[in-house]
Amino acid sequence: MSDEALNCEPRRAARAGGREARRAARAAPLAENLRPVRAGMAGGQYKPLTDAGIAQIHASALDALEQIGLSQAPQSGVELLTGAGAIQGDDGRIRFPRALVEDMLAVAARGITLHARDPKFDLHLEGTRVHYGTAGAAVHIVDPVTLDYRESTAQDLYDAARLVENLDNIHFFQRAMVCRDVVDNKEMDLNTLYACLAGTRKHVGTSFSDPSHVADCFDMLYTVAGGEEKWLERPFVSNSNCFVVPPMKFAEESCITMEDCIRRGMPMLLLSAGQAGATAPAPIALTIVQAVAECLAGVVYVNAIRKGAPAIFGTWPFVSDLRTGAMSGGSAEQALLTAGCAQMHRFYDLPGGAASGISDSKLPDMQAGWEQGITNALAGLAGLNMCYEAVGMHASLLGFCMESLVLGDDLLGQAMRLVRGIDVTPDSTSIQAMKEVCMGGPGHYLGSDQTLSLMQTEYIYPAVGNRMSPKEWNEAGKPLLLDTAIARKNDILSKAGNVIDPEIDRAIRKAYNIYFR
Repeated sequence: MSDEALNCEPRRAARAGGREARRAARAAPLAENLRPVRAGMAGGQYKPLTDAGIAQIHASALDALEQIGLSQAPQSGVELLTGAGAIQGDDGRIRFPRALVEDMLAVAARGITLHARDPKFDLHLEGTRVHYGTAGAAVHIVDPVTLDYRESTAQDLYDAARLVENLDNIHFFQRAMVCRDVVDNKEMDLNTLYACLAGTRKHVGTSFSDPSHVADCFDMLYTVAGGEEKWLERPFVSNSNCFVVPPMKFAEESCITMEDCIRRGMPMLLLSAGQAGATAPAPIALTIVQAVAECLAGVVYVNAIRKGAPAIFGTWPFVSDLRTGAMSGGSAEQALLTAGCAQMHRFYDLPGGAASGISDSKLPDMQAGWEQGITNALAGLAGLNMCYEAVGMHASLLGFCMESLVLGDDLLGQAMRLVRGIDVTPDSTSIQAMKEVCMGGPGHYLGSDQTLSLMQTEYIYPAVGNRMSPKEWNEAGKPLLLDTAIARKNDILSKAGNVIDPEIDRAIRKAYNIYFR
């Protein structure tokens, strides 16, 4: 054997060892600040509204509050609002002078933090920071294999929370489905809250079906937090509150719930959910006007209770398919509505949230992919702080799919990469790497130090999405995307347990009738 041949083998072994070491390094978890995408990255690049359009919407919203006002406030709300400077007319409607709205905007909370039980999941809501998560009130679970819809249960809600706990690109968990197996409404509220808390340490959003249920739910929260003082230090649950019934009416019981929750230190999502062409005007711009007016009334209400109480400006208008009147949450118009609302949040410099990621499709199919992809991407690019209903939701919010939740984690990773944009720095535009490759180098960048150092921090890779070549895909047995999602879902659920301390869990199960295991 020649000397050349003898010298070749050790060099190949050294290269192989180097590759294995690099693969091992790439497989290790990245530090949070090095990840290519992460919660709270800044969006705001997409602006469907001009500055003049924003000013016109603001002016029209103030006109609506001053001339139309809102009806059906509870007596406690009437006292709070008129005490702050609102005017109740002979027709019973509460009208809001411009000066009052401006005064309350001046004292409204900005730069709020939605706490999580684990501080690493805290959400900092300011500027154009973007966070994606769940929400909704689906009444069915979608089985993408049998194509069946069945009623959702407390166990389903708990399982969805456990999945979210282990999906990096889903940043918070708001109640996504109704526990249809819990008949008593108070027990349903308690089970809804506890299923979310038992499944994830991320920030949780919940709702209450009756004001009388709030006290017992807070007793549960105090137990989980370790006492009322601990809860007040880091309130890790927010109240999703439909305080208005569009068009321009207060929801009496929800308002009473809101008053109680604010006094107990719970952050509030002020949720205005009109439907364009049905409970909101048909023009997209005027739909935004109504949503903004209703949420501005909410800002006045919240700050009349307690100045600076943490609240999310939840302009959450939906779209109707005007041929039928049915909701169309996956439409291009929905994406525009949400992005326009995000711009209004920035105009007021208030933490804001809206709907994104809803699919009208009944299954996680191509239609769901384009609907969820477009609406989530535009919401993030518009700089929406809280992108609710971003994953898992089908049939215009009637169905929730676990596999779609897993697939959505990949989709949101790609959306967040769009939000991050292109990093232009002296290093990223230096031509040194080009010199090394082009002038005496290999003529490609595949093995360059720069490529290897950036492959994890500049690029994001799908956990479920398939990027095999046709040859590789065939050799792997032609795996289908849904099968891979099912496998990942089952793997997570097989390992994910209850994240509540066992002693606290036993105490809660002894005190309340908990429906999931």
